[in-house]
Amino acid sequence: MLPEDSEAGGPADWLRYARSDLAYAKVPRPPGVLWESLCFHAQQAAEKAIKAVLVASSIAFPRTHNLETLVELLPHELPTPIEPLKAVGLSHYAAVTRYPGEFESIGEAEYIEAITLASAVVAWAEATITGASHY
Repeated sequence: MLPEDSEAGGPADWLRYARSDLAYAKVPRPPGVLWESLCFHAQQAAEKAIKAVLVASSIAFPRTHNLETLVELLPHELPTPIEPLKAVGLSHYAAVTRYPGEFESIGEAEYIEAITLASAVVAWAEATITGASHY
């Protein structure tokens, strides 16, 4: 585990925010809360987890919610399980479903898939960062 007092904006901070978004996404859905809103936080968790790995790898990244763009920046020598690669589909929840519009409604099945992917990406980022001695 990274020390809590590590550099502001460093990998530990990004992971802390990723964990927070993931915890928020996992809260039992209160009445009136859209699945889309919870999926947005799942996407945010995955995004911030990937950015944590990029920060730990000293790789600059653009201001984007596009997970495919971020995954493409990951070091090629870094073992990347399938979850971060599959998580690029979560980008849809960062923009398209955040506002009313023409898109298919999100249901519980899509929510469960989003949580599963986001959880795997956060776990991968934590293991990648804490397991690498040069970070």
